[in-house]
Amino acid sequence: MNVRLLLTAAVIAWPLSAQQPSGADESYTVEYYYKAKWGFAEEFIRLFRKNHYPILQKEMEKGRIVSVTGVTPRFHMTEAERWDYRVTIVFRSAAAAAAPSAVTDADRRQLYPDQETFAREEQRRFEILLAHWDLPIARVVLTP
Repeated sequence: MNVRLLLTAAVIAWPLSAQQPSGADESYTVEYYYKAKWGFAEEFIRLFRKNHYPILQKEMEKGRIVSVTGVTPRFHMTEAERWDYRVTIVFRSAAAAAAPSAVTDADRRQLYPDQETFAREEQRRFEILLAHWDLPIARVVLTP
């Protein structure tokens, strides 16, 4: 999965009716939804924590990402609306979200010295994933 392509598409898809950032210094928030095959949600999040979250942490160290949070629903939903995990990433700016990853190949080799295991586990993470979607969000001013 090409993360840069997804993020670029998310920036392009910014809703025109939403309140857009007024300056380049405003953060840009994207919610990433993951729906795993039934019975595999725990395996998915275990692999996400092990193989993807460290990359996001490295992006935070380098200043591209401000924060990363994750949630799961407390109760069940209908199958059509079901999602297992939502990861919210706050980027420094919309430009930072659309920019190439700040994580280098050297960083990846340091994070994952056993590249074969990393590739196999990432393949597995996506094998058990039924759906994934990205939703850029914008703040709505509620006060008149």
